[in-house]
Amino acid sequence: MTSYADIALAAVLAIPLATAALLVVFPGYRLTARLNVLAALATFVAAASLFVFRPEAGTYLVVDDLNVVFIGLTTFVGFTTSVFSASYIAHELETGRLTPVYLRFYHAMYQLLMFSMNLALIANNIGLMWVAIELATLTTVLMVGIYRTHEALEAAWKYFILGSVGIALALFGTILIYLAAQPVVGEGLDAMTWTLLIKRAGDFDAALLNIAFVFLLLGYGTKVGLAPLHAWLPDAHAEGPTPISAVLSGLLLNVALYALLRFKVLLAVNVEAVTPGLLMMILGLLSLLFAAFMLYRRRDIKRFFAYSSIEHMGIIVFAFGIGGPIANFAGLLHMTMHSLTKSAIFFAVGHIAQVKGTQRMADIRGLSVSHPALAIAFALCVVAIAGLPPFGVFASEFLLVTTTFAREPWLALLLGFGLLVAFGALLWRLQGLLFGEPEGPSGKTEASLVPIYMHLAIVLMAGIWIPTPVATWFDQVAKLLG
Repeated sequence: MTSYADIALAAVLAIPLATAALLVVFPGYRLTARLNVLAALATFVAAASLFVFRPEAGTYLVVDDLNVVFIGLTTFVGFTTSVFSASYIAHELETGRLTPVYLRFYHAMYQLLMFSMNLALIANNIGLMWVAIELATLTTVLMVGIYRTHEALEAAWKYFILGSVGIALALFGTILIYLAAQPVVGEGLDAMTWTLLIKRAGDFDAALLNIAFVFLLLGYGTKVGLAPLHAWLPDAHAEGPTPISAVLSGLLLNVALYALLRFKVLLAVNVEAVTPGLLMMILGLLSLLFAAFMLYRRRDIKRFFAYSSIEHMGIIVFAFGIGGPIANFAGLLHMTMHSLTKSAIFFAVGHIAQVKGTQRMADIRGLSVSHPALAIAFALCVVAIAGLPPFGVFASEFLLVTTTFAREPWLALLLGFGLLVAFGALLWRLQGLLFGEPEGPSGKTEASLVPIYMHLAIVLMAGIWIPTPVATWFDQVAKLLG
């Protein structure tokens, strides 16, 4: 007999997939925009119910402690982004950057992207998870190039080529996992089913697991945007529609990270396998330090915050690399806070680009004079992502720095140095954008500020008080990650 939990799990996939098919044929911008928002809301409600009603694991789908909050976070940000997008994209239609046909395509691809990310998160089959991440990549490639400018098409091709290299490496790593599992679990689907793999991973060939994780780290690390595998990310953020930049930074990077964490847990079960933490710490610190210095050289506001995403994904990967209950807790908290804060930043950046008619930071001045409400929202977002109290990013970074200092003082110095360099770049740029005499055009923005403040409210609350159920889940997953 089908339970409510099974219905909710099916809805998380069926709603965005069915909506994508409808949006392809529905005429009229307002109808498709509203349907996009309603579908995203319904998907979030279905995902939220999985916190209460947990379905049994199947051959292809599973909901467990590791992925349930990933699903909730993804569908929530997907909903708030759809609300922002509904009014933001209307401006693109009015200015002629998009046509009604492209708008229908955009909304259909948005729901297809939500479907693919949700499928990757709840897949119990590691091959199906790989397919879902590849589908998400192809969908975002099409959306990055939707403006059809030379720069947008170049960014889309770069994303496609580098993403294809990364996903090919991840596929090879997945095949090696299958080969390691086959002698123990048997041939067929069983050797690719996560719930079976985790039970028998201790008996797998450790050498195959070690080689597989190297390929998986490089492959999915490309999707995460880790340096030096990051080259696609700044272009994709800068040239695609701003709502897609918010989804890329806030959600899609997390989906690739989630896949990486799944395999990290697998290695943790096998006592003969190498500890993957060292590789993750190296790539994490490299990404943090590289991106922190590159922030000072960026001139495009969306490209600037794309490098900020590289910085913060480096922090998160470093946290999971160093491991232990406190560092893993900090990594989970920082991942959640980054998703909410960075998507809110891109919402604000979308407003700024529309009212100023440019993404060049040199042409954006005096926001506090010309658009005070927008300036306040943007300033709060930047202060939050910079790691100042009382926002949640400060709490996660404080936990990570203190536990790193207690265990590896030299690494703590590098971590703290990278954070301070990035902090200086953020405040320097914020000062230039907010103050001074307003320059250039000063139009009105039609997009709503409500999604920005919704995200900021959650980030602020997390810096002051984390609800007990959420803290308990973080503790459980932190122990699971080893």
